[in-house]
Amino acid sequence: MEASDWRQIVRSVNKKTGALLLKLWLLPLFVSAMVSLFAGHFRLFFLKTVGLLLWSLATVLVSRGIREEIEYEEASIAQAPKVPKKLIGSLVLGIGVFYLGWLVGGAPFWRALIVAALATAGTLLYYGLDPRRDKIPQSDEVSADLLFRSLSEARDTLETIRLHSQEIHDLRLHREIGHALDKAERILAGIEEDPAALRMARKFLVVYLDGVERVTERYRRLEEAEIDEETRERLYRLLREVQERFDGELERMKADDRFDLEVQIDALREQLKN
Repeated sequence: MEASDWRQIVRSVNKKTGALLLKLWLLPLFVSAMVSLFAGHFRLFFLKTVGLLLWSLATVLVSRGIREEIEYEEASIAQAPKVPKKLIGSLVLGIGVFYLGWLVGGAPFWRALIVAALATAGTLLYYGLDPRRDKIPQSDEVSADLLFRSLSEARDTLETIRLHSQEIHDLRLHREIGHALDKAERILAGIEEDPAALRMARKFLVVYLDGVERVTERYRRLEEAEIDEETRERLYRLLREVQERFDGELERMKADDRFDLEVQIDALREQLKN
């Protein structure tokens, strides 16, 4: 088996188990601390408890780092984690090993230090480093900062609308909002694949999504029994119009893709003539 295949298998196991190997060590550490407590060795119990807390912190950091890496790899566009949690967790683990070996176990200073360094290095080699580069398609038309900010704000708005819709008991209205959200997600996915589409979709992001959020928020605040049929019908029509706008946005993005394809075909044809 090649080294690349082995790394892929290890990465797959890491994704499924997280920091399971680190978590398994928490049990013997906890049992050891409890034994010291029941034996009346309170100073040793305190020292072991601090070591247990350090190991727990390392486990939490590595687990969250793995989870962030999974989200990063699954997304077509993503920012690298701002805090390298796996790296910090590995360093905290090394500190915990040194602490347990030297202060609790009574090992010589240099031996405890070497073992701690090996534990840190082993954790980094097994779980890997945190992603360090933003994952973004190359675009000369849209800056990475604008793209990330726009998509993040749009997804926050979609999540707010989704939460509001859960409190709406009108099944027809709830269904119409769901259809609009599905189309909005497709538009955002198209922007992720082609950041240049952000310039065309600015009105969609700024006007339409915010408008739907305001309407659903106002509706949610009212008692549904107090809303007359005329107002409901107007709201149904509004959401259908919003969906038509979203359909138009999707069609424009597809048309732009077809135009780009035609340009590439013409360029290739000219190269073949030379």
